[in-house]
Amino acid sequence: MKKVAITPFFIMGISVRTSNQDQQALKDITNLWRRFGEEGILEKIPHKKNEVIYSLYTDYDGDHTQPYTTVIGCEVTSFDKVPENMVVKKVEGGRYWKSSARGDLMKGIVGKHWNTIWNTELKRSYLSDFEVYDERTADPSHAEVGFYIGIND
Repeated sequence: MKKVAITPFFIMGISVRTSNQDQQALKDITNLWRRFGEEGILEKIPHKKNEVIYSLYTDYDGDHTQPYTTVIGCEVTSFDKVPENMVVKKVEGGRYWKSSARGDLMKGIVGKHWNTIWNTELKRSYLSDFEVYDERTADPSHAEVGFYIGIND
């Protein structure tokens, strides 16, 4: 892991309010990804900066043991026309711990990496955390997902 500075930006996409209690987030976020693909959300997002997909975690009710919002979408350059059933959320600027997980997406590398993060002594801000799905995830069986965890310095 290493520290990086992030400039604020905006994500447009679909969202779910969830919690890590009783594996609820696993169900909810899996269903959100399914919906993202089945409904062709990527193609429906206007003003995309590029084709990079983000999974944003925000609006925490405290820490990772409390409810939060997950948004799957893309960075946008404008949000003057937000399609029905989509949201826009700000990725807060500031300091982040950057790390990555490598392997087969279908074998739970993302969830395993989150378990590592939850068990790491970080002074998290709980404002914005996100994953990045770019060209490094084009082959899901040999993927590399970037993780950015908001921290307090």
